Amino acid sequence: MQEEKLRLEDLLESSQSSNVDDDRINNVAIIGAGIMGQGIAQTVAGMGLEVILVEIDADKLESAKAQLTETIDREIKRWAMTKSDKKAIFSRIKWETDPNAVKDCEIIIEAVQEDFDLKVSIFKQLDKIANAEAIFISNTSTLSLTKISESISRSSKVIGMHFLNPVPKIPMVELVKSLHTSNETVLKVKEFASRIGKTPVEVYEYPGFITTRAIVPLINEAMHMLLEGIATAKDIDTALKLGYNFQYGPLEMADAMGLDEVLTWMETLYKTLGEPRYRPNPMIRKLVRERKLGKKTGEGIFKYDEHGNKIN
Repeated sequence: MQEEKLRLEDLLESSQSSNVDDDRINNVAIIGAGIMGQGIAQTVAGMGLEVILVEIDADKLESAKAQLTETIDREIKRWAMTKSDKKAIFSRIKWETDPNAVKDCEIIIEAVQEDFDLKVSIFKQLDKIANAEAIFISNTSTLSLTKISESISRSSKVIGMHFLNPVPKIPMVELVKSLHTSNETVLKVKEFASRIGKTPVEVYEYPGFITTRAIVPLINEAMHMLLEGIATAKDIDTALKLGYNFQYGPLEMADAMGLDEVLTWMETLYKTLGEPRYRPNPMIRKLVRERKLGKKTGEGIFKYDEHGNKIN
């Protein structure tokens, strides 16, 4: 009798475990195959989930595939990854130009540039395509999730997930709940974040959240110091790296993020908060006008070789 009872308990436990697994996210779509989209795709696929990566046209998709290949090949040369890792990641990524390919995905992550109208347009299109239970995630760093979510019918299933670059190496992600996001959505996305190796940090919806709001004034001030001739870019970064145990200095960090992206953050925060510390300095405006955007163009505050390594 005791043995039968134990067997019954084992069966019940197995059944509950199976139900939990069935409720887990297994299929993820990413809209936008830029640097952030590639990084998110690599991270998600690297954790064993199936990924559909969608870009607007075939040329951009092929360029993204080549960039991700080069990124992972560099990691292989550094012994940080293996060829088997690369093969496994690429086997789980499906490259698409047709938005309809995402219709059966449980989570859809938007990772396009920081443009409110563009994000709303994408969400409206996806709202007609995706299954009713799909969760929509925006990778926005400064925009209102509440306003974005109010443009579609599933506002309770919209949430922000602010990844930092390089996505595979940064162990945290900000979870941004809008006024309409349901608790069920938050719980599912927290589980998803943990599953892909990220520590989820919950933040209230507010311009810049935690990470962007904190880093923008530091980058801005470092650029002012450079503009005023207080020190060279290299010495400013060295002082802050060694003085505060940063992995990267703020100027190199800005180049890695993309100076056009950083300028957009500054303009958005200055417009919404009105505080002088967010007002873009003349240097970043000049560099962006000259299309010197950082690592992605080979020159920004510093110069970079074809592999993205800083040239001293």
